Amino acid sequence: MTVMLRAIKLKKSSVLIIMLLLIIFLGYYKSVSKRYEEQYISTLSWVMANKLIVIDPGHGGIDPGALGSNGVLEKNIVLEVSMKLADIMRQSGAQVLLTRESDHDLSDPELSNLHEIKVQDLTRRVELANQNNADIFLSVHVNSFPDKRECGAQTFSQPGSEESKKLAMSIQKEINNFLKNPGRQAKQVDYFANRMTKMPSVIIEIGFITNPGEEKLMLDPAYQNKISWSIYAGIARYLVDARPAMKQAMTGL
Repeated sequence: MTVMLRAIKLKKSSVLIIMLLLIIFLGYYKSVSKRYEEQYISTLSWVMANKLIVIDPGHGGIDPGALGSNGVLEKNIVLEVSMKLADIMRQSGAQVLLTRESDHDLSDPELSNLHEIKVQDLTRRVELANQNNADIFLSVHVNSFPDKRECGAQTFSQPGSEESKKLAMSIQKEINNFLKNPGRQAKQVDYFANRMTKMPSVIIEIGFITNPGEEKLMLDPAYQNKISWSIYAGIARYLVDARPAMKQAMTGL
């Protein structure tokens, strides 16, 4: 009995030691990760400096966007991700304009026809980017599909716009690297926002809200940070590739 009690105590002690080491390791990892993020942002600040990025959280107000299997609304998820992305980009020295920072659309309040509301809303989002001579326009959305197995983030650019295509491919590459994205590739599709903007423009579908697993992930702040970082990294790579001297200096990243 005494031997058994000693064995139990020893096992408990071992478990406590392992738990303590794990806590210490996680604390250290978080600290190192935070320092790495700060260093990465600092290094890329000269790439982003004075760039004006318009980030468009899709939908809002009367337009909820897609609906998840657990009642999650697209407009809420994309706003959270867009706000996180804006914070990262501002830390890097970029100027950022958000088309919305709360649950509203950009249409006139007196409009009652849903089609007219959507047209005016989309038009004003594009005008915000064009009138401010933005360098890049990003519209953040979530995808949906009847088959709940569909998953993965994907970027879309306007057919015929070479710079938009390059930006979409760069963001897609980083999304695939960061999130282990399952085989999604950048595509060129004719969407109003991409067609009407006068600068490189990309629509980013950050995942399928109709996939229960992905819906749950997109509600996780840690996963939202990963998405934001992957988009940021894709933009940074695009800007670096646009200037050969920068690209040579950044090969170590």
